[in-house]
Amino acid sequence: MSKPLHLTSPRFKDGQTIPIAFTCEGEDKAPPLHWEEVPHGTRSLALVVEDPDAPDPRHPQRTWCHWLLYNIPPGTRDLPEGASPDNLPRGALQGRNDWDRTGYGGPCPPIGRHRYIYRLYALDTVLPDLGSPTRTQLLDAIQDHVLAESQLIGTYEKTHPHVSA
Repeated sequence: MSKPLHLTSPRFKDGQTIPIAFTCEGEDKAPPLHWEEVPHGTRSLALVVEDPDAPDPRHPQRTWCHWLLYNIPPGTRDLPEGASPDNLPRGALQGRNDWDRTGYGGPCPPIGRHRYIYRLYALDTVLPDLGSPTRTQLLDAIQDHVLAESQLIGTYEKTHPHVSA
């Protein structure tokens, strides 16, 4: 039997380096994502992309939020490369990342190789419009509604460490 809610990307495998196109050194666009095995009873999906190694993986001090999506329809199985408000699934809403904006913000680590965790949650509810929730606000809102969770981890280290976004 397969694991419920399995998240992948056709552009990088779990534990591998995220291609430069999806980072601040490239086009800073969202990678394509695909998932399977959405559990029965799922009413919506939520995606949280975060870096637990900020600012320095040797001395992490905080988790940096790169992207928040919620109310993704349960029949959705993919997010396209470069996902934006123009091509998000109908009804999907975005939260505010730690650059204080909505939308995807790619890896841009100031030092060292960081892990970027793409977490997909299957929820037993459709959330109300939360405005532009922060990571904490979204995680609080889904807390008692998670049916299943999957994660995909990519890593990234800048090729030119002194470039900042």
